[in-house]
Amino acid sequence: MIEVSHHGATSGVTGSCHELSLSRGSQKSGILIDCGLFQGQDEGRGASASDLSIDFPIEHIRALVVTHVHIDHVGRIPYLLAAAFEGPIICSEPSAIMLPEILEDALKIGFTRDRQLIERVLGLIRSRLVPVPYGQWHSVFDEDDCSLSVRLQRAGHILGSAYVECDARVGDSEERIVFSGDLGAPHAPLLPAPQSPDRADRLVIESTYGDKDHEDRETRRYRLKAVLEHALEDGGTVLVPAFSIGRTQELLYEIESLIHEFGRGAVASGMKMGSDPVGSDPSFTWESLEIIVDSPLAAEFTRIYRDLKPYWDAEATELVNQGRHPLSFEQLTVINSHEDHLNAVDYLARSHRPCVVLAGSGMCAGGRVVNYLKAMLGDKRNDVLFVGYQAAGTPGGDILTYGPRGGWVEFDGDRYDIRARIHQVGGYSAHAGQRDLLRFVEGIPEAPREIRVVHGDEDAKAAFRERLVSSLPDSRVVIPD
Repeated sequence: MIEVSHHGATSGVTGSCHELSLSRGSQKSGILIDCGLFQGQDEGRGASASDLSIDFPIEHIRALVVTHVHIDHVGRIPYLLAAAFEGPIICSEPSAIMLPEILEDALKIGFTRDRQLIERVLGLIRSRLVPVPYGQWHSVFDEDDCSLSVRLQRAGHILGSAYVECDARVGDSEERIVFSGDLGAPHAPLLPAPQSPDRADRLVIESTYGDKDHEDRETRRYRLKAVLEHALEDGGTVLVPAFSIGRTQELLYEIESLIHEFGRGAVASGMKMGSDPVGSDPSFTWESLEIIVDSPLAAEFTRIYRDLKPYWDAEATELVNQGRHPLSFEQLTVINSHEDHLNAVDYLARSHRPCVVLAGSGMCAGGRVVNYLKAMLGDKRNDVLFVGYQAAGTPGGDILTYGPRGGWVEFDGDRYDIRARIHQVGGYSAHAGQRDLLRFVEGIPEAPREIRVVHGDEDAKAAFRERLVSSLPDSRVVIPD
């Protein structure tokens, strides 16, 4: 028997963890696809954001396959190790470089501050890593009457992201089961778009944006330009709660392109400067605009992105060949130390110097962006720009929901009024939109026998299932509990 089960990302968009198991008689062997952190109100069968314990049997689990290193796909790996998992961690070559970095940060925030313990856990993780090149089959186990091999293909979501093809055999029964992980949108900056698999008997696919489409690349780029110009007219700060991996690098890439294209043009015709603005400063151009990345983790992953140029798409590679530096340009400042971070918050809150700040974390549930929000949400001259998904129950979700109504948000037990303007440019999500997801499924030469829709809010999953049922009438489309 070849069975797919789920231990997360069925009641929301976080906590991704799926199991593929092969049984023959009393013998059972399997693998996990991801082991992610729950955020906000999401939960698994017994685990949640407040209880991250591994609540399912793992004695038969022979390997963990990681689709990409976002925390909602890898954040429970330390808990998996604590539950005595002893198998390899299979992932793409870029993910093998980035995984210890993201888990070090997760361990410091949610697990322990004991440096020696952190190093022991990271050493254990590094020793288990098995980097596999894209497009190459890797045998997990091959026994007399039971075998399982996996192959990673580019998913276009973040650097190193992959969807997973699994060739499973039990006796005379063979199947190819595909786990999408998180799929990227076509024409996203930096990364090639995902290509459909050539076969999938069963497909487990995400549905984060299963109910909506994103703006096209050019539209969202000029919307970003318009939001920045409008936001900077009154000399305030634009806060961008950014995910350290993927979104930060894509935004830097797009902002660099705006600076390159409009360099000496005024950022906004009515630009006002200083804490007591008088008149405008026509000399303030795009070339004058300072971009701050205030997140050591985002800065580290931006460096890794730069080092892994062979995985960039043709467009980004051509810019480098022209002498451009999309992730390392003159107007970019990186803040590392906590002291410099606090000084920057204080300075920008007082001076109102036009500035764009990208700070973690993306859903405002922690990280340095919280200090900026505490200091700046109450000033109408500031702006908050969301460019990624905001899960229900997170501060980011609350700001997006209640901010336009003049509401409030809670941080560390205190309420903060929201007077800053709130914007959302959804086209910068690293996730595929509904049309993109359908294109991925419809591109499989023979429709999957079964499609399982996961990793989405209830409305998104239901809307995507409806489209799949209409488009692929011969496929059984289910939303697992």
